[in-house]
Amino acid sequence: MSRFPRPLFLALGLMAAVSPAARAMPPGSPEAAEALALCERADRHVGSGRVELLDRGASLAEARVAADPRDALAHFAVFCNLGRRMQGSGFGIGTPFEMLHALRALDAALALAPDDPDVLTAKGAITLELPRLFGGDPDGAEAWFRRALERDPTHARAREYLDCVLGHRTAAVSASR
Repeated sequence: MSRFPRPLFLALGLMAAVSPAARAMPPGSPEAAEALALCERADRHVGSGRVELLDRGASLAEARVAADPRDALAHFAVFCNLGRRMQGSGFGIGTPFEMLHALRALDAALALAPDDPDVLTAKGAITLELPRLFGGDPDGAEAWFRRALERDPTHARAREYLDCVLGHRTAAVSASR
């Protein structure tokens, strides 16, 4: 159970609230944008339709990464599609490897687009949700959200996550008194 009212990989939903044209996205190819759109569209499907969209999105994103390892949006789309696929399938024998692959894709997107507020927010959300043993750190997550908000003060998801962290901290302090 999460310490915060957000399930693991809800960070992947950070893009769903805003249309792609209305937000800054990491630089990338049209194919990577299509792969990310498939990930976003999967949120509106259940069952095999969802899995099919995520598989197609992951394949398309992986192909773009192979063709151009500097395509930040392709790495971000790999993270999104793999993360949502794991979110829907639950824990299995391959989950740790798939999670590691998704996290590496996010780190690659971050290295290529270090100022992108969506990528920064996703990094913060994962840092918030992961158990400490796997790199989870609420203070570190707060720093990622603040950095995203420095780049885009109107970024709603970064603000929501930051408020969550700060609210949880305030509640913990109050409870300890």
